[in-house]
Amino acid sequence: AELYNPVTGQWSSTGAMSVARSGHTATLLPNGKVLVAGGTNGGFLATAELYDPATGQWTATGTMSTARSVFTATLLVDGRVLVAGGTSGSPLAAAELYDPATGQWAPTGSMIAARLTQTAALLSDGTVLVAGGNGGASGGGSLASAERYDPTTGAWTATGSMSAGRTAATATLLPDGKVLSAGGYDSSNITQASTELYDPASGQWTATGAMIDARYFHTATLLPNGNVLLVGGANDLSSLATAELHVP
Repeated sequence: AELYNPVTGQWSSTGAMSVARSGHTATLLPNGKVLVAGGTNGGFLATAELYDPATGQWTATGTMSTARSVFTATLLVDGRVLVAGGTSGSPLAAAELYDPATGQWAPTGSMIAARLTQTAALLSDGTVLVAGGNGGASGGGSLASAERYDPTTGAWTATGSMSAGRTAATATLLPDGKVLSAGGYDSSNITQASTELYDPASGQWTATGAMIDARYFHTATLLPNGNVLLVGGANDLSSLATAELHVP
């Protein structure tokens, strides 16, 4: 692991994780520590560990009940972390909650659809929107469906579906409370340039301007001025170095 200093533009080494892993998640907790969970390393991992920026060291924390990779981890308003979906050899619907106060995981309601490499966004009302992802052969490949998790009940409810199935897309909460879903690849493994907006008030998606380059496994970063910076990823032909801005 390493740290980036924006003042100097330089990187420096910090403590290494106890387990090498890929396809994991990293979540900044309210106490300033970083929770890293799951992933793969010769097999699917259920372990989790915490990074302490004060010491630069990692310590083990509670182990998830389900080993998983390429899932989502969302910090909830109450400080808990919702982990959902992913794969342990096949797509998962199972979800669980991490409590930083105890360092333990607890089961919560399972998603309606099993999915991996989906997107997740914390909405303004404290619910979590999960959309798209890959449901595997039995799930029909890339999914257009979406659902919302309510932390007060631990239950998921279906909401409006996207116009296209999207795997390895991005989801960005905009200042107006809507969510921008961009790119990904569909059930025919065709990379998408299309984007759409989710309105939490209506539960529906509407098309918005398409990206210049179709892309998946890219990044999407909300900038201070409300624009969204989309960078890199890949398309049907190659990896991408291009970047573009979505201007709401």
